[in-house]
Amino acid sequence: MIKRALHTIGWIGVTLVFAAVVARFVVPEQQTIWYWLTVAGLSLVVIHTLGQWREIVAFFSQRQARYGALAGSSLLLAIGILVAVNYILARQNMRWDLTAARQYSLSDQTRQVLEGLGSPINVIVFAREAEFPRYRDRLGEYEYTSSQVSVEYVDVDRNPVRARQYEVQSYGTVVFDYQGRVERVVSDSEQDLTNALIKAVEGEELTVYFVQGHGEHDPNSEDRNGYSVVTEALRLDNLAVETVVLAQTDEIPADASVLVVAGPTTDVLPTETDLLRDYLEQGGKVLLLLNPPANAEDPGLDNLVALAAEWGIDVGTDVVVDVSGVGQLLGTDASVPVVANYPPHPITDRFNLMTAYPLARSVRPLPGGTEGRVAESFVETSSRSWAEKSLEELSSGEVAMEEDEGDVAGPISIASAVSVTIGDLEDAGETASASTDETAEDEAPLMTEARLAVVGDSDFGTNGTIGMQGNRDLVLNTINWLAEQENLIAIRPRAPEDRRITLTADQQSRINWLTLPMIPGVILSIGVYTWWSRRQR
Repeated sequence: MIKRALHTIGWIGVTLVFAAVVARFVVPEQQTIWYWLTVAGLSLVVIHTLGQWREIVAFFSQRQARYGALAGSSLLLAIGILVAVNYILARQNMRWDLTAARQYSLSDQTRQVLEGLGSPINVIVFAREAEFPRYRDRLGEYEYTSSQVSVEYVDVDRNPVRARQYEVQSYGTVVFDYQGRVERVVSDSEQDLTNALIKAVEGEELTVYFVQGHGEHDPNSEDRNGYSVVTEALRLDNLAVETVVLAQTDEIPADASVLVVAGPTTDVLPTETDLLRDYLEQGGKVLLLLNPPANAEDPGLDNLVALAAEWGIDVGTDVVVDVSGVGQLLGTDASVPVVANYPPHPITDRFNLMTAYPLARSVRPLPGGTEGRVAESFVETSSRSWAEKSLEELSSGEVAMEEDEGDVAGPISIASAVSVTIGDLEDAGETASASTDETAEDEAPLMTEARLAVVGDSDFGTNGTIGMQGNRDLVLNTINWLAEQENLIAIRPRAPEDRRITLTADQQSRINWLTLPMIPGVILSIGVYTWWSRRQR
């Protein structure tokens, strides 16, 4: 009687557990029902099992049962280890990108921007539901890198009100909402997404002015000597690009964040030099890209060289020669110094790419500085280089290191920068005289920082050479440092590498013959030979 009752209880328990499983999938919202069905069913199964304890003991007393129990315990132990390992790895998430161009990893610049976020940012993807996976892989990396990033996916067709709220006009729009500032981009590439992120975080767009009128490189020209590639890259870093002719305006534009003098072939006028000097002394930012003299008769850029000297930077009248042989790997000769050594400076922080400079001159910090302005070098050539003083010898094509003739042995600095904090003492004095002691404590003198960077070459930033290794990143890092956008100083996203193989018709034919008749034919021949050998035994 008792055995029959226990048998019935067991079947009822199994039935309740099965019903709980069905309810879990059919009516998942009724959590209370399937939860208690599970509890009741498992309780009845346990009661049935305890009622069969004599049979269980007798079963395990057999030799086969002991072996089975040992095997079952080993299996449970292995499962337990796997569960524990998965539990640990789920909380120690690690990712590896094994692609050659690391196209599934975020660039240094993106990581730096994400790690510098001080407030949460909401990223909303407006697309069709079928398109969501296209964005999840990339934006998932943004979430993984920074806990400040949250990503939301909205189906435009199912939620048009939400799309209208953010003024979304097309499918595939990604919205960055940061502290009330909204930026939109229709793209899933890292460069475009990070550009929108930067604009949302930075807010106001800064302006870089390229000085014109002295044969400088044109920032809008797409020719080999133009700077259009740099211009487009600056816009991606939230920097607008404009041009200015100082001799015509007779003033520095009020919205100028950085002034760039890129490769003038004639010297600036004294009045223009005064404008640049006053601009720096008031906390301005200037980048001078000064090519070496073309020959001994070249009048030079005396006014710009003198301005650099006032700020502790010595611009040499020479040409740097590099005989290290590294340039040959990039298809250049000794007249193009190739640099892989960067002294510590914010511009080259974590910078590990080679850069090349067609016809560069030395640009060194003056020992001890000038009037408290102490410059630092941030680009140096290798020890197998020197600054050639004799331009006549250089033009002959046969040069040699001759210290007696004024040549300077490497490494040679070809880029230097200086920053000076400037206090507006006039405003501070007026404030102090017009304020009481109590209000003076709340008002500090207006402080700003002047920054000047000088590079002994301008061609390294042109469209023709900007693609050499790290040239593009170094130009952008220098301008971002001048604009006080240190969070953007990094190595930027690279385009995915095209790894397709281009074959001629003859090569395609050979591959077809190799893969279709030859390899299967060899395998078939081996099989026939093996079969024939066995028949002969």
